[in-house]
Amino acid sequence: MRAYPSTLTGKLLVPALTLALFGSASSLANDHPGQAGFQDTARVVASTPIYESVNQPRRECWNERVIYESRGAERASERGVGATILGGVVGGVLGNSIGKGDGRKAATAAGVALGAIVGDRYGDERRAYPPAEPRSRIEQQCRMVDNWTRALSGYDVTYRYQGREYTTFMAYDPGDSVRVNVSVSLAER
Repeated sequence: MRAYPSTLTGKLLVPALTLALFGSASSLANDHPGQAGFQDTARVVASTPIYESVNQPRRECWNERVIYESRGAERASERGVGATILGGVVGGVLGNSIGKGDGRKAATAAGVALGAIVGDRYGDERRAYPPAEPRSRIEQQCRMVDNWTRALSGYDVTYRYQGREYTTFMAYDPGDSVRVNVSVSLAER
């Protein structure tokens, strides 16, 4: 603990205490000019809890079996290669019969290509697809559902002071009594 010389303490302490006393007295006077105030206790007559409805939505999930159809994967050998080859041969023969000289070679090549395309499309239309196989899998399904609850928001409090009843809202249950601020002033004539 540090000791201060008594002359220094007296020089600082007296002005500080004087300032504190006058400052608090002037603030009381400015808050309620001409009034004197104090605190007292009032008896609680009733305290009624007030509830409010609060929605806190929650996610609800469950597993569900889903059935879907699946077709087997096609292999290249199943695609009707015979129709493509036959179309290319027929197209080549027709193209060869149209042209003369070097034009005959070009017409034959074009006939082979066009015939192969036509044969492939014809083969696709004629091919029968295997029946779809029903399959199933488990999928998680979710949805948001309302979740209403009652939450305590405070209390309507009725208290009696000097024979009169007053009501106020409080965030907590005050118990049997409450502190009240009382101010006194002169009545006008």
